[in-house]
Amino acid sequence: MLTLTLETERLLLRPVEERDLDVAIEMFTDPDVMQFLGGETMSIAEVREEMPTYTKRCAVGAIGIWCIEDRSSQEKLGSVFLLPLPIEKDDTDWDLVVGDQLPNAEIEIGYSLRKSVWGKGVATEAGKRLLQFAFDETALEEIVAVIDEGNLASQRVLEKIGLVSVGQRYAYDAECPGFAITRPQWLERNRSKSHV
Repeated sequence: MLTLTLETERLLLRPVEERDLDVAIEMFTDPDVMQFLGGETMSIAEVREEMPTYTKRCAVGAIGIWCIEDRSSQEKLGSVFLLPLPIEKDDTDWDLVVGDQLPNAEIEIGYSLRKSVWGKGVATEAGKRLLQFAFDETALEEIVAVIDEGNLASQRVLEKIGLVSVGQRYAYDAECPGFAITRPQWLERNRSKSHV
């Protein structure tokens, strides 16, 4: 059985629950946060309506969204996810997040953070831990990511956690910069770091 509560030096990552509605509302109604997450802010009613969907998991819990908490204060900082990458759609295909098996789709790593914790290394720390979980605890062989063309901060995060540019690709029903890391690349990167 997978351990879905993950820890880092500063953070606790746990499967998102209905009680995380507060941080979801704060992020998804904020134009600055949503600038690179589809552009459109959501209403409080829309976030409330979508919250049960955000708690869906599959593959014995390996695929889904984790709430990021500060370990010392228990403050909710945002979320990080492993979800099927939408290609022809502009949002996650939640119909793929079912059952005990990994979905038949590329799996994307992504995150959203409250504005108050931007630039503090939270996305990098959470992303590294989620990659470790993916490659140590699941059968995933590759993790992908895409970003908005202008989101240089997210590009830096992806590069810090080990993903490499694969050039332009189609996802979210648009052309966008793509990134990926395979299990062998992750193992090599972490083996070499442990010998430094």
